Amino acid sequence: MMTSLPRPLLVLVGPTAVGKTALSLALAIRFNGEIISADSRLFYRGLDIGTAKPTASERSLVPHHLIDVCAPDETLSLGAYQDLAFQAIEDCHRRSRLPILVGGTGQYIMAIVEGWGIPRIPPRQRLRAILATFSGEELGRWLAALDPEAAGKIDPRNVRRVIRALEVTLTAGRPISEIQRKKAPPYRQLIVGLDRDRLSLYRRIDERVDQMVADGLVEEVRTLLAAGLDWHLPALSGLGYRQLQPFLDGDQSLEEAVERIKFDTHRFARQQYTWFRRDDPRIQWLAAGDPAVRTRAETLVARWLADGVESPA
Repeated sequence: MMTSLPRPLLVLVGPTAVGKTALSLALAIRFNGEIISADSRLFYRGLDIGTAKPTASERSLVPHHLIDVCAPDETLSLGAYQDLAFQAIEDCHRRSRLPILVGGTGQYIMAIVEGWGIPRIPPRQRLRAILATFSGEELGRWLAALDPEAAGKIDPRNVRRVIRALEVTLTAGRPISEIQRKKAPPYRQLIVGLDRDRLSLYRRIDERVDQMVADGLVEEVRTLLAAGLDWHLPALSGLGYRQLQPFLDGDQSLEEAVERIKFDTHRFARQQYTWFRRDDPRIQWLAAGDPAVRTRAETLVARWLADGVESPA
């Protein structure tokens, strides 16, 4: 009798500019894979330069999913992303392709890897308005009565989160803590992390930002604004875009705005490392600066895939 292990899901994580795009393309070509983006900045159409979106030639080499899936004046919620990502993974499996989840947005990666329970309840503005008439203390007591587990995890001073918890609980008729429980997806996962020493990573970030400006980042932002987009939209409030507002408003030089993009991107990279904890035993870390990193990654993936073939029960 033969038994088969769960279907595979390869995951590639790491901070911005570490080298994920090049390695993901190489792995996809080598192992008949397709890339599923887990970078929230790549969702928006028209935001190409400032997001370091894979080029048309790169995307022609390997099928990519969840890039350019919404207009810049739309919002793709974490729950909607999770649904689309699981659909893309299943589609790859149906066609005997290896799904490769790639990105640096830890929240989106972990929503898939850990199977987060995400409430699919849209905002109820009237209910929120009613809840907002109560004091934070009253809201906290109400949540504690309805969902002690959630009340124990939410800082009562964070009134916005308390109201959201009550909104979900009252609308769904179930405690939000129950809805949010994780359910591991039915995939056999290998998570590969790319790492670089900080000085090398910062230098790559700075070079990338300079190249973005040379490629027309400012013109891209002007085009988006001319199309009627607002700075407060999630798309333009993102890294690499919002820092240009003072320059375009005439309050700052371009050099100062570029330096701010670099500084904020360095900080963002540090936050990404915090998401992907260096001691997380699930992540197989590789040194991106190692000339043999591609060979090491291919060997790791080949062994993992070989371990997943059918075997006697």
